[in-house]
Amino acid sequence: MADLFDCIISTKQTFGGCTELVLQNGALAACAAQGQFLHIQCGDQTLRRPISICDVAGDSLTVVFEVKGAGTEWLAAQQVGAVVNVLGPLGHGFPLVCGRILVCGGGIGVPPMLLTAKGAEAADAVLGFRTASREMLTDRFRAVCTDVVVMSDDGTCGKQGFVADGAAELLKKHTYAAVMACGPKIMLKTVAQAAKKAGVPCYVSMEERMGCGIGACLVCACKTTKNGEEGYRHVCKDGPVFAAEEVCWDD
Repeated sequence: MADLFDCIISTKQTFGGCTELVLQNGALAACAAQGQFLHIQCGDQTLRRPISICDVAGDSLTVVFEVKGAGTEWLAAQQVGAVVNVLGPLGHGFPLVCGRILVCGGGIGVPPMLLTAKGAEAADAVLGFRTASREMLTDRFRAVCTDVVVMSDDGTCGKQGFVADGAAELLKKHTYAAVMACGPKIMLKTVAQAAKKAGVPCYVSMEERMGCGIGACLVCACKTTKNGEEGYRHVCKDGPVFAAEEVCWDD
C-alpha cells in the first residue's frame, strides 16, 4: 500500500452517470490484485472515494465509477494529464484458484469482475444491468470469458431476470472451482445461495460506505461469522472479499 500520485492518461463517459479513467502508475499497477480497490482523493473533499480496480495493463490501471456526489463529480471532470492522489491498492481481493471460475457482477459491481476473470485459468461470466442503457464492458468480458450471460431487469438487453438466475443456469451447465461475485447485497445473497445449492465455493465482494480505507474507523463494519462466532470485520481491511458462508446476510 502506498500514497501515490497517478496521471490520468485516458477518460471517457460510459453508460449513464459512469466514467472510465485510466491511471498511469507502474508501481501501483505492478502490485494490484483482482478484487482490490483504490482510495482516491477527490478535490477538496475530506474523505477519499473507494473505487474498485477494473483492469490492469502494463503500467496503467482502469477504474469505472458512478457519479454519486461532489467527490465523484470532481473526479469525473478531470482531464487527461491531470494528477490525482491515490492510496492503494487496498483490501483483500478474490483468491486465485485452480480451474474454471464463474464471475458474477451486477451494476457497478461489474467492473472489478473483469480483472478477476482475466486472472483465472478459465472463466465464464454473468453480468446484470437494470436496463440496456446501463450495460457496459460486455465486449471486454466476451474477449476473456468462454460463456457470457447478460441479464437485465426489464429484458432490454440479454435475458430478463436476475444475476442469480443466470448463475444457476451456468452452474448446471458447467463445473466450476469457485463462484466470485460483486454487486448489491441482495444479488450477492442470491448468487451465494445458487452456488451453495450447486456445492461450489463462493466469494463475495461487499459494498459498504468507507471512511479511512485502512481499518482505523468503524464506518465499513460488516457482520460476519467465523469459527462459529459472530462479529464485525472491516470491509476495507478484512475484505472487501469474504467467503460467502461467513457473511451474515440478514443483518
